[in-house]
Amino acid sequence: MNLFGTLRAPQELLFGAGQRHALGGIAAALGQRALIVTDARLAADDDFVALVGKVRDAGLAVLVDSSTLPDVPVEAASTSAKEARSFAPDLVIGIGGGSCLDMAKCVALLLAHGGRSQDYYGENNVPGPVLPIIAVPTTAGTGSEVTPVAVLSDSERSLKVGISSPHLIPTVSICDPDLTMSCPPSLTAIAGADALTHAIEAFTAIRRDPVPGITRQRVFIGKNELSDQFALRAITLLWQGLEPACRNGGDRAAREKVMLGATLAGLAFGVAGTAAAHAIQYPVGALTHTAHGLGVACLMPYVMTWNAPVIGNELARIAQAAGLDGPEEVIPELASLFARIGIPSTLSELGLEESRIGWVAEQSMGISRLIQNNPRPLTPEDMHNLVAAAHRGDRSSLS
Repeated sequence: MNLFGTLRAPQELLFGAGQRHALGGIAAALGQRALIVTDARLAADDDFVALVGKVRDAGLAVLVDSSTLPDVPVEAASTSAKEARSFAPDLVIGIGGGSCLDMAKCVALLLAHGGRSQDYYGENNVPGPVLPIIAVPTTAGTGSEVTPVAVLSDSERSLKVGISSPHLIPTVSICDPDLTMSCPPSLTAIAGADALTHAIEAFTAIRRDPVPGITRQRVFIGKNELSDQFALRAITLLWQGLEPACRNGGDRAAREKVMLGATLAGLAFGVAGTAAAHAIQYPVGALTHTAHGLGVACLMPYVMTWNAPVIGNELARIAQAAGLDGPEEVIPELASLFARIGIPSTLSELGLEESRIGWVAEQSMGISRLIQNNPRPLTPEDMHNLVAAAHRGDRSSLS
């Protein structure tokens, strides 16, 4: 066996209740002029105001940008970077959900290298280091606090697009589960389901020949020994904690499991990558304007059913991680878990019109960096059948 593994991660990662209070000292070690990126709702939150105060108390000049919108329109990132230039920040702090963290990454990129976000679409197109980034997530889902990816919405393409580069990995991440305690059940479910999908797709991704230099050629290199360990632990934590956290937001132990699971899933897919479920969700989300986590979680049982003939070993290990009796239980139990926390079971329920199945399939195939990461190859006809099955709710047709 070739025990190849690789890891990309922040220089420092803090996890635990109360760790947000370390923000001021950490920021002071990285810069003297901090641009803090968040959204309008969080900007008025007591925890956020306290965090800003800690940064100021540490002696930093602070500018708060609360303009982050859901799904980060590309124009918004460019506007924020332009407006921040006169402040001349030497540090960017992202506080909030995945969109706030992605916005912080894009602004740090544009402040360092100029141009437009569109100039950096795809993999490895960021020419060098960006401004130091501190990521402080307030939701447990995207894993953006540890990943090399920023996702944006491009109205011209009617799709979400990604900028993928190791230079986008935050310098420091502070993951404090106390910040997730006020998340409503619906957001907890959507974000947590997204995280579980990250872990499963990373663990079941293709395993490539680890030729020297593969980590420079690709951002998403496929599963490996290190990503597998993070993914399996994430699956255990999320399977145990997600439903209790949705049922009782005050369950501190469940909140801790979900947030740690989301962060570990980010460490897993940040190098292994995601696959077909995420590829399909890009066009589905563009058409239905539904939350990313809803789409990928809805799709995951169908994609796993398609992949099942080539992921037998992985299904067995997922079953063990989730405390199930055998690999045959994984897909139905995952679908059942998602249903219990309110995830739609079909693309029809998400609002996708049957007439758009062909367009979704065509667009999905065009997201080659994710399709190439899928463990079982997909032809255009296969993809059409997969999307159609997910639309009508028929996993049996994919077996």
